[in-house]
Amino acid sequence: MKKVVIASKNQTKINATKKGFEKMFPQEKFEFAEISVPSNVPDQPISNLETFTGAKNRADNAALEIPGADFYIGIEGGVEAVGEHDQEMESFAWIVIKSGHQYGKSRTGTFFLPEEISKLIKQGIELGVADDMIFKRENSKQQNGAVGILTDNAIDRTAYYQEAVVLALIPFKNPGLY
Repeated sequence: MKKVVIASKNQTKINATKKGFEKMFPQEKFEFAEISVPSNVPDQPISNLETFTGAKNRADNAALEIPGADFYIGIEGGVEAVGEHDQEMESFAWIVIKSGHQYGKSRTGTFFLPEEISKLIKQGIELGVADDMIFKRENSKQQNGAVGILTDNAIDRTAYYQEAVVLALIPFKNPGLY
């Protein structure tokens, strides 16, 4: 049985990881452990690089906290201002999976945030808090998140992360190629 350490206590990220591993390796048995570790980036990463760095740091920090596992996975959601004069803001997440000295990496699909939410983020408010303020919710980042709210759950947050987990596992599914 292989051990996977998920660098999060967020149930959505845990479920996405479990489903991604099961989908990619249906014949394998996995033991999953969850741990909260720092990302060493701001709570709301505001660039592609900062978001990737946060996911990688989570995987690396989980490996330091619980040595000896087969896989460590970091998931970090972020935003980035784009377009002429940075007037639009895209949202996405990075998934980084570490096994030994090898990394698998993938990014989710990207979607654009409503202007009201973008303005709040530019004022220093985290995306999840901005969602709660605009949509009159509580703790949406632990539930369906912006992607679920904006798609009316046509894409829930677990499914959104799960496909990127599968893509980040490609090097481990095809070890002779990486």
